[in-house]
Amino acid sequence: MSGGNPTVKARGVSDSLTVERPTDVRRVGAPVQALIWTGGLLLLLLSIAVAVTIGPARISVPDVWSAVASHLGFGASELSPIRDGIIWNLRMPRTLLAAVCGAGLAVCGTVMQSLLRNPLADPFVLGVSSGASTGAVVVVVLGVGGGAVSLSAGAFVGAICSFALVLLLSHTLGSTTDRVVLSGVAAMQLFSALTSFVVMTSADAEQTRGVLFWLLGSLSGVGWGEVALCTAVLALCLVICLAHARTLDAFAFGQDAAAALGVNVARTRIVLLCTTALLTAALVSSAGAIGFVGLVLPHAARALTGSGHRRLLPVTALAGAVFLVWVDTLARTVLDPQEVPVGVVTALIGVPAFVAVLYRTRSTS
Repeated sequence: MSGGNPTVKARGVSDSLTVERPTDVRRVGAPVQALIWTGGLLLLLLSIAVAVTIGPARISVPDVWSAVASHLGFGASELSPIRDGIIWNLRMPRTLLAAVCGAGLAVCGTVMQSLLRNPLADPFVLGVSSGASTGAVVVVVLGVGGGAVSLSAGAFVGAICSFALVLLLSHTLGSTTDRVVLSGVAAMQLFSALTSFVVMTSADAEQTRGVLFWLLGSLSGVGWGEVALCTAVLALCLVICLAHARTLDAFAFGQDAAAALGVNVARTRIVLLCTTALLTAALVSSAGAIGFVGLVLPHAARALTGSGHRRLLPVTALAGAVFLVWVDTLARTVLDPQEVPVGVVTALIGVPAFVAVLYRTRSTS
């Protein structure tokens, strides 16, 4: 059978995607899987609680629990209005949005790497983030839509335009996974240039400073509205991706093997890539373009769970959430009172990991 690993043998379409797994895919037992998920959830909750306490104002973990319980209707808080406001209106929505963005970007990277069978694929590398940034900047700076078009809608349109360009270029060039990645790089450069052009020609000094900071990734000033929007989109997209988990497993053996197992390759690609475009657009509209999260975290999660996507996707989401919570905490405190863009910190961490992935793929090719 052609496509992917030549030693893989399909056992028939009637087996519903039952195939012999590659030798590098490890099976993770249910107890270990439950331990990983439970530990990940506890680590995420603890990370959020501790991250909210870090900052100029002296706040403890019990203060955080007290404020959250009070706002959720579980008793009254004895905190002062100022301290309660710092926790509930400033730090908590920012920390929660960091968790949601980290989870969403990591999930997008996992899906793209599986669909394209390329370990270097993620929303940033494939130009989806750049397209979303361009759409958002066009709405903010040029005022397209006269106020009727929201920032999120502009980001989504930009992401879809970038995604459509990548599909068009890759189809014209041969539709191989390498061509898709190269088309994504071209789209990333194009939309980054368009964004810079719009900012430099149409924005005033204050807009330019704010937009450029946002384009590097910023979670400052976010509110509960952004948290609710991104959480809802993440939940929807994660459900869609989990529903296609076994299909993503089939893609690990190549398009021909997936088609032989009854997978509608073209339809699945469109559905899942549109899903990742939607999720990326929502995240970029709220937090800006944050790179390398979708590139690095899927590889770390695979080391824990193997490549089965029903296990991999939730663990990747948890890992991405914990990772970006601490990256954002570092970004807002390392040079206090000055804030470092989140995307700068993820790039400083992600570039060495990107090089490591390159060396790994070269040694295994």
